[in-house]
Amino acid sequence: MKRTWMWCLVGLFLLGNAAWSQDKMGGDSEKAVAALEQQWLQSQKTNKPDMIAPLLSDKFINTASDGKVSGKAESLASAKATKYDSVDYDDLKVTAVGGTAVATGDFKAKGTDPSGKPLDVHERFTDTWVKGPKGQWQCIASHQSPVKM
Repeated sequence: MKRTWMWCLVGLFLLGNAAWSQDKMGGDSEKAVAALEQQWLQSQKTNKPDMIAPLLSDKFINTASDGKVSGKAESLASAKATKYDSVDYDDLKVTAVGGTAVATGDFKAKGTDPSGKPLDVHERFTDTWVKGPKGQWQCIASHQSPVKM
């Protein structure tokens, strides 16, 4: 009887340790992706879209708030043609499970769009990140929805 309890305690310890390790890894992943989201924001604040090129997967897909779908090259070209006067994120949240992370947040920006027209947007965004074989995170998909007040 005593041996059974001992093995139960060992099993509970190992299970608890595995759960703690998984939670710690998720927390580290969430911090890493949040830092990459801040790098993306910095690229917009400084009008330097080349900073985000390595963050985007070659298979990156963006769905803009107008429903237009674009790949990596087209998204980077649009970013280069957009000039921000002000840009900020609010309510950034990252949830990681295994090698995937989802970042959501509130995006507000003013400036000029790729066609040179005034830009004043308030959107919610969802970015999906995957961890590559060498441990690097890349965004594979982004989606924006307008916030209507």
